[in-house]
Amino acid sequence: MADVLIVGGGPAGMMAGLLFARAGVSVRVLEKHADFFRDFRGDTVHPSTMEILDQLGMLERFLERPHSRVDRAQLRIAGRDWTIGDLSHLATPAPFIAFMPQWEFLDFLRDEARSFPGFELSMNAAVDGLIERDGRVMGVRLADGSELHAPLTIAADGRSSIVRRTGMLEVETLGAPMDILWFQVAKRVPGGGALRGSFERGRLVVLIDRGDYWQCGLVIPKGGAEALKARGLDHVRSLIGAAAPDLELGEIDDWADFHLLSVALDRLRSWHRPGLLAIGDAAHAMSPIGGIGINLAIQDAVAAANILAEPLARKEPVDPLLDQVQRRRALPTRVIQAGQKAAQDNFIGKLLQPGAPLAQAPLAIRLLDRFPLLRRIPGRLVGLGVRRERVRSPVA
Repeated sequence: MADVLIVGGGPAGMMAGLLFARAGVSVRVLEKHADFFRDFRGDTVHPSTMEILDQLGMLERFLERPHSRVDRAQLRIAGRDWTIGDLSHLATPAPFIAFMPQWEFLDFLRDEARSFPGFELSMNAAVDGLIERDGRVMGVRLADGSELHAPLTIAADGRSSIVRRTGMLEVETLGAPMDILWFQVAKRVPGGGALRGSFERGRLVVLIDRGDYWQCGLVIPKGGAEALKARGLDHVRSLIGAAAPDLELGEIDDWADFHLLSVALDRLRSWHRPGLLAIGDAAHAMSPIGGIGINLAIQDAVAAANILAEPLARKEPVDPLLDQVQRRRALPTRVIQAGQKAAQDNFIGKLLQPGAPLAQAPLAIRLLDRFPLLRRIPGRLVGLGVRRERVRSPVA
């Protein structure tokens, strides 16, 4: 029997599995898919996450994996580019955002975790339910009917987590006025190094530099995908072209080229109950604004290992410590979600409403573009976050 069962082999689950195994805890990660290959998953690895990898002695190996780098953020509004964020000044081992396909990142964490004897990863292991006895979670029931038991079960299975589907932990919804249609197009001109957004009234397109192509997101009103689809591909291409005229859209010729992300912003009121802890998107679904979701999940995993790994390695009960994890991570979650909600409600939500073309960027955007020192503020918040963690769990 493992000391810890982790439901979900995403960034939070794989990092938690690695850290617990590193501390001498036997851990089994349960991933429902046969592999990690899913397109249009979050793939922004921020400086805060690369600090963690550096503390583990893994950063150099991580950066050998295919990736691209971005150290500034730009918005295109009213026909010109405005620079609004700069990460290059950060005093950290990797002062940039690494864009790496999520499957590459997860493969990397798996390969590193396998060097620890207590780590086990089970693929095709879909969890059908949690086993609860006398008010305490004792393990999980798999889709094939088998049961696994452990002193602690960690739910790291995303915004559709088993703890959410079953109502075992209550969700507080903050709301989101938007969804995103992801797609990709080839780049006309090589080069980059910036995360870009192109904004026009009623038309918002985000562009992520992926080397020889742009990964793009058309931001649409919440629940508006079907109405947009009914108007046809030509209409969608015209919306994209109006906001980002430099994009080559000829290769977008089928609805299969788009992937819908239903944006959510919420958090659990309590992240735990006896024998159970939720982390990452299972505990708090983040808006894609800032691309912070993966990195907040990684920080949760580090905090959980810092607080729980040593007692688990000593076979001590950890139920009294679970609230410490939530209290440690609740403030960063609330601060970042408050910033995302403010951006959604006061900027993005308003721009999604039709109206006259924008004649000027908002004052805050103009100030960030004019004064380079001001750009460091959003750069630091996005790059390093709030109350970032440092690995303190031991090495067995």
